[in-house]
Amino acid sequence: MINYMQLHHVGLNVTNLEKAKRFYSDILCLQEIERPDFDFEGAWYQIGQHQQLHLIVLPNSQTIRKDKQLNTKEGHLALRVESYEETLRWLKAHHLEILENPKSVSGFAQIFCADPDGNLIELHVEQAK
Repeated sequence: MINYMQLHHVGLNVTNLEKAKRFYSDILCLQEIERPDFDFEGAWYQIGQHQQLHLIVLPNSQTIRKDKQLNTKEGHLALRVESYEETLRWLKAHHLEILENPKSVSGFAQIFCADPDGNLIELHVEQAK
């Protein structure tokens, strides 16, 4: 049996590190952290106290979606946010394409967006009861 403690990180492939860093730092407001000196480009971000996002530059990755349209059924990274309305306002102010799903059957009020490479990001809060 395996006993898990927590999710440590998610790795996402990107094609252009500078565009990706602008998105994750400036739009999603994640904090970039120090990364080991690997022999490939990338960036690491802290999410909360114990989770991380690792960006890995791999232009020919099989996980880069060719169709960049937002589709909530695609594989995605989900991040819990403090405020649905504030997050929605922030994303709209940055002219990001979004899909809103405030009454999802999941029990989460969801906002979906994508990074410059089409990696799908879900931002959500618990639905108001």
